[in-house]
Amino acid sequence: MRTAILTLLSREWFAFIPASIFAAAGLALRPNGPGLGVALILLALLMAVGGVIHLVTIAAARRKYPPPGKMIDVAGTQIHIVAEGEAKDRLPIIWFGGGHAAGLVMDHVHRALRDETRSILIDRPGTGWSGTGRFPRTTAREAEEMVETLKAAGEQGPFIIAGYSFGGLLAANIARRHPELVARLVLIDPTPLETIVFGPRLGAIRTMRRTAFITGLLRLFGIHFDFARWAVRRNPAYSEASSAFETELGAAYGTLRAVDTSAGHRFAEYDIYRELLGTHVGTCGWETVVYDGDLGAMSVWLVAPGDAGEVTANPEVAGAGGEQARMINFFARSRERYMATSSNARRIVAPAGTTHQFVYERPDFIIDTMREAIRPESR
Repeated sequence: MRTAILTLLSREWFAFIPASIFAAAGLALRPNGPGLGVALILLALLMAVGGVIHLVTIAAARRKYPPPGKMIDVAGTQIHIVAEGEAKDRLPIIWFGGGHAAGLVMDHVHRALRDETRSILIDRPGTGWSGTGRFPRTTAREAEEMVETLKAAGEQGPFIIAGYSFGGLLAANIARRHPELVARLVLIDPTPLETIVFGPRLGAIRTMRRTAFITGLLRLFGIHFDFARWAVRRNPAYSEASSAFETELGAAYGTLRAVDTSAGHRFAEYDIYRELLGTHVGTCGWETVVYDGDLGAMSVWLVAPGDAGEVTANPEVAGAGGEQARMINFFARSRERYMATSSNARRIVAPAGTTHQFVYERPDFIIDTMREAIRPESR
């Protein structure tokens, strides 16, 4: 039922369904008196106008910002891929950013390295210029969709697959399923599901899902407001990191915001974050977790800060009292579990004083790290 509802809501023209129902009800009630019938008709009209505004907004964004790369059909979904540069004697890179985000969130490092190797950005279904994709949205499904996109686009591996945060979970899943495509897996402070299963329950995840759902619903009726950005800017704990993100991406950030008009994309985000709920992760863990030894002797680089002191920004940790030190230690240790996925793992510590956002705080560091990673002889 949930999948069917999300599939219906993801249709950008959805507003005309309730508008038609309310209009029909209003017309049926008019003979009994003008009050309720007229109110329902006016409400239907507002819904329909909102639906038109939404469709016009999407069309205008697509005209002004056409996809810069190729659109590839994968199982009926159009997926956008940008591949630039030549690998020559280096390894090609595929970048996956944090959150359920478009490829452009890694544009700053993509631009820095596309003159040195083949550099690839893919919009996961439900992001950027890609279609929403089929529901349910899962990391396991998207791993296969990414592989099919690369094959259909004619991209030749083996690749360096670099995944940041939630994108690290996707990168690790691709590596587990298709090790023949991976020359090296670079996990940039990746999301470990152990954090969700065994860690303290963080309200931020439920807030992210709720914000995504509400944003999608309002968009259907013509109300385009970035609630997520508004909430981040109001929160001192995250506003500095958000500013670093926006500043480092520059013009790409403006493009990201301009093309982010789809309601379906927000429902896709809402759906895939369900994997991060402690109440649900047990039902998808086997398909999603990359566990000890799963990657054999694959070259795996774990790039992350040396501690997790920043988690005190979460109210659950800040107010934990005597449990706070244990929580900080847990978050720091759980990310290290990725070191056990391969017998050929390397740990690289991010610069002192950086946070989870070091990809944007110190892009020079991650660019230099990836310059080393693309050399086939690197270990």
